[in-house]
Amino acid sequence: MKQAYREIQGKRSRKIRFALLTTIMMAMLVLQACGNNTGGNGASASGGSNTEKAGEEATSNVPAVLNFGFIGSNKLNVPGGAEGWGFYKGIIQEELKKYGITEVKLTGFPNGPDQTESLISGRLDIGSLGDTPAIIAYASGAKTRLISQSSANTIGYLIGKKDGPKTVKDLQGKTIAIQKGSFMHRYVVGLLQEEGVTDYKLVHMLIPDATAALARGDVDATTNLGVPALKLIDQGYTHLDDASKHPNLLGSSATVVSEDYLAKFPDFPKVWNEAREKALADLKQHEDEYYQFLAEIGDTTPELAKQVNPISDIKDTAFTDEGTKLLDGTKNFLVEEKLAKKDFNISDWRLQ
Repeated sequence: MKQAYREIQGKRSRKIRFALLTTIMMAMLVLQACGNNTGGNGASASGGSNTEKAGEEATSNVPAVLNFGFIGSNKLNVPGGAEGWGFYKGIIQEELKKYGITEVKLTGFPNGPDQTESLISGRLDIGSLGDTPAIIAYASGAKTRLISQSSANTIGYLIGKKDGPKTVKDLQGKTIAIQKGSFMHRYVVGLLQEEGVTDYKLVHMLIPDATAALARGDVDATTNLGVPALKLIDQGYTHLDDASKHPNLLGSSATVVSEDYLAKFPDFPKVWNEAREKALADLKQHEDEYYQFLAEIGDTTPELAKQVNPISDIKDTAFTDEGTKLLDGTKNFLVEEKLAKKDFNISDWRLQ
């Protein structure tokens, strides 16, 4: 009797399990049918189109925070140029939000080598700096790609101490303060080479330290740029030379992105340059306000800001033939002088 009872119970259990399995399978088929009913417009039951889903997948790996580095320090914590204006007005931030970037962290650096070190270490995703440190870093193996060259008319100045050298040739046997690895380093070495000055000593100093050393007479000359350079000249220091007289020694900017970041956001160069161009278009509609903005971050007057950084110097495309030629010349010079570790093609570094 017990055996018969167990057989009856077993049959009942199997029937119940079969009924449950059948019910689950039917429910799954119904759900699948509902999910495939697009109503002829390509939208799923959840309301998202195939295109929208593809877009979501394309930006799903984009970090919410973008870490941006620039050269300089000011109370607004932004660079100049179209990029700085775009950050200041929120134009770039709004564009980046469309791709899931909800915050941009900006960090100012005293010079290019310091910035490239942060880029290489992963503390930065993108940086805007002078062409010389960017080239030197890439030639040394930095995993970066060049995505924009927003200016190609940066003027370096060579300034002598009071009652010191009067000409570049007077620097024979003298000491010159430079920021090692900066575009001004390249400018000075190229200038001295052109002038036939062969006996000189270069010492690495950041601009504030070099300015103080010049005032004390510890160095015979120093490099500088922009408003600070003009202020020194106004104070009676000797204007020995500037790169405006040597087009091949002008500096240019370089916006570089780490390859690690590009792996997460391959479309970033296009997105960035479109955002930058939108900021530039807005800037051109507010010229007076832009020069006031430059005066605020440069601690100067709008008139002097306009003299040093005219809007006409800002490039309206990511790359120009003029800028590429300058980049190539700078790279060749750095390789010849063994300031860059290896030669390379600019086209292999640049993304367009």
